[in-house]
Amino acid sequence: MSETIGTGAAGGAGASVVDRVEPPRPGRWLALAVLVLAVLLVGVDATVLGLATPFLSEDLKPTGTQLLWIGDVYSFVIAGLLVSMGSLGDRIGRKKLLLSGSVAFGALSVLAAYASSSAMMIVARALLGVAGATLMPSTLALIRNLFHDPRERSLAVGIWGAMASAGAAVGPVLGGFLLGHFWWGSVFLINLPVMAVLVLVGIKVLPESRNPNPGPWDLPSVGLSLIGVVGVVYAVKEAAVHGFRWDVVAAGLVGVLALVVFARRQQRLATPLLDMALFRNRGFSGAVLADLLTILGLSGLVFFLSQFLQMVQMRSPLNAGLTELPAAVGAVGAGLAAGYVARRLSVRVVVAGGLAIVGLALASCMGLGQDTSVLVLGTILFAVGIGAGFAFTVTADVILSSVPKEQAGAASAVSETAYELGAALGIALLGSVVTGIYRGFGTPPGVPEPAANAARESLGGAVDAAGTLTPDAGARLLQAAQDSFVSGLDTAALVGAAVLLAASAAAWFLLRGQRLEDSPAEHP
Repeated sequence: MSETIGTGAAGGAGASVVDRVEPPRPGRWLALAVLVLAVLLVGVDATVLGLATPFLSEDLKPTGTQLLWIGDVYSFVIAGLLVSMGSLGDRIGRKKLLLSGSVAFGALSVLAAYASSSAMMIVARALLGVAGATLMPSTLALIRNLFHDPRERSLAVGIWGAMASAGAAVGPVLGGFLLGHFWWGSVFLINLPVMAVLVLVGIKVLPESRNPNPGPWDLPSVGLSLIGVVGVVYAVKEAAVHGFRWDVVAAGLVGVLALVVFARRQQRLATPLLDMALFRNRGFSGAVLADLLTILGLSGLVFFLSQFLQMVQMRSPLNAGLTELPAAVGAVGAGLAAGYVARRLSVRVVVAGGLAIVGLALASCMGLGQDTSVLVLGTILFAVGIGAGFAFTVTADVILSSVPKEQAGAASAVSETAYELGAALGIALLGSVVTGIYRGFGTPPGVPEPAANAARESLGGAVDAAGTLTPDAGARLLQAAQDSFVSGLDTAALVGAAVLLAASAAAWFLLRGQRLEDSPAEHP
């Protein structure tokens, strides 16, 4: 008897993977409980930064460009290293890589917590990206090797995705509580107890898994992938903010050239860092593209949402975190049900439908303002969570099921690279839209030009500048800055909605005929 992934006639040649059917692994659910701690670690870290941004801005005094770097340098580095780390886990062992990365992630969180300058924070976030690149591919690859039954694996992936959403929910609420009682650096220290439990328990319950015939880890390929991804993303970010200077164009060309050389090198190597043949599977390619476009449309808006809640609607950090909670609730519920719904309907209906829901929800964000109620915000965010939960869980399942388990680390890394690359590009592009429109507000009557210029650096700078003026002048400056910020947010929401609806259309065509595998016992 064999385990076969069916993709229908539309899947194309090479769309099937045949694995030996193996008995269920004892202790797999306990091992999954440990794996989701790593997901929580990353989810919490990603979301607390948004809440801490206003406090960080007031303390470290970053420029607008530095603030964007603090937000996206983590994604730049992690995107450049994910494929390399996923492939490394396939070779040296995913458990070993996961636990080592967790220890490093915890230690570097302390460095970020005690950063004393914007430059130090940027370096700390970059190093966190190196450690973070070891975590997510290892967790998904271990799930692929822990769960041999496809329906159990779908549920496990759903739980994995639900915990990522739970981390996104716990981060703002816990971070809001900490910011209300301690300094901003405390939000990074909440990683430490999670890391400690993960390592101490994971040593005992996680099984080691690796590719039995991995071949060498090709260091030139590692360098090419890092230079390529970082070069391209850096060029996009800088061009969006400062235009096409010669150094920006040069960085982009170097990045593209490095990626071309990387792809050609992988085709020549006997044991490549990344098997380029994976992309011939339309289901795999469609799922990866859907992930990238979805995060690109979402991330820039999400990054600025916390600033909107705290510095436009003037909510406390804890209140802002609770206001964002419906998104995680929707994502958790949808993630747990995604496998069942995709088998009842189809992969493309669930993914394309989920992305369309997110796109329409983003379009509704164009009406946000200072007086937008919690009910309206909660409804929009709940819809975003449901759509994203369905789409991301099913695409992760498709990606894992499309490859042999020996290549699970590299395949998971491709999925996560798309996610992180989309996040970096989204913050760079949509963030630049918000920043560009925000900086265009005129100087209100009675406000000194130096104060107005300081306010144009960032919304946090506007709050600081308003505090140095008389009450009337400060109120006028802050109102002008808030109105300009909301205008930028409205435009970014429109762009994000267009990207999500385009991703929905692409998923509808690329995932045609794709279906999730049933249990071997259900086949004749």
